[in-house]
Amino acid sequence: MTDATVPGPVPDLDPVAARRWREWPRASSPWLSEEVGRRMASRLDWIRQRPAAWVDWNPVLGGVEAHRTLAARYPEAPARLAGDEGMHTWRAAGLIALGPEGAGRPWWRRWLGGASASPRSAPPEPGQADLLWANLSLHLYEHPMTVLQSWYQWLRTDGFVMFSCLGPDTLIELRRAYASKGWPPPLQPMTDMHDWGDMLVQVGFAEPVMDMERLTLTYPDAERLLADLRAGGRNLHRHRRSGLSGRGHAHAVRSLLEQSLPRNPDGQLCVTVEVIYGHAVKPAPRARLSAHTQVPLDDMRAMLRRPPDAGR
Repeated sequence: MTDATVPGPVPDLDPVAARRWREWPRASSPWLSEEVGRRMASRLDWIRQRPAAWVDWNPVLGGVEAHRTLAARYPEAPARLAGDEGMHTWRAAGLIALGPEGAGRPWWRRWLGGASASPRSAPPEPGQADLLWANLSLHLYEHPMTVLQSWYQWLRTDGFVMFSCLGPDTLIELRRAYASKGWPPPLQPMTDMHDWGDMLVQVGFAEPVMDMERLTLTYPDAERLLADLRAGGRNLHRHRRSGLSGRGHAHAVRSLLEQSLPRNPDGQLCVTVEVIYGHAVKPAPRARLSAHTQVPLDDMRAMLRRPPDAGR
């Protein structure tokens, strides 16, 4: 990807279905999001910078416990909640505020009971955050460049972004099994790690660091696997099977998975989840030299305040 290339929408991702899933009124976060959030939070050990303020993008989808982990790590830094879920950000504030002991109570009671301790759900102002945290949701956007641009604007100079998302090898075993039957894909396409790095640079971020790991999930049978898939996600492919499926198709799916998926030595079914991690810094603004150069006043102030040897 070059600077002149403007990425189009993610191919074959249904934007309406994706938005509905992002805005789903969850009472808790998906367990996979919490696990990936824990792993991503451990990577903060490599970073010495302590944010004075931070933003959590799509906090319930990304993990309420992960949010609490960061809040405990940076107790002096106020947090703001952001995302495209509109009114659901203040619902997220309620879920975060009371803690795990309130998990059995209605969300509105949790919000009323813990509003004083909740993070702010108002949209952040540009240039006010030192950390943008976004766990396991970026792959759910048809136009991810727009999301990255919003993150860039919210960060201060030298602020950094940390995000995770699913990669192309996620559920590759299911993809192969469905393809062997000539069925529509079981999930939407995912963006490659290197393409995410290119997009970060194109938006204006510097020093992108991309990493990936593969998790192997195991299940005793196809029914447990399908239940987990239904709880944790949806098939957002444009060309997914339309209409309601009958018992015959459900039986065919279970049989296909039992027969086609690999098994570990204990006889459990195995599926792969590829997790991509990204980290990048918002650099100091630099004026582009030309015959006639215009520099925004805020950028000029930032450059003048920056010490000459403060390059990263």
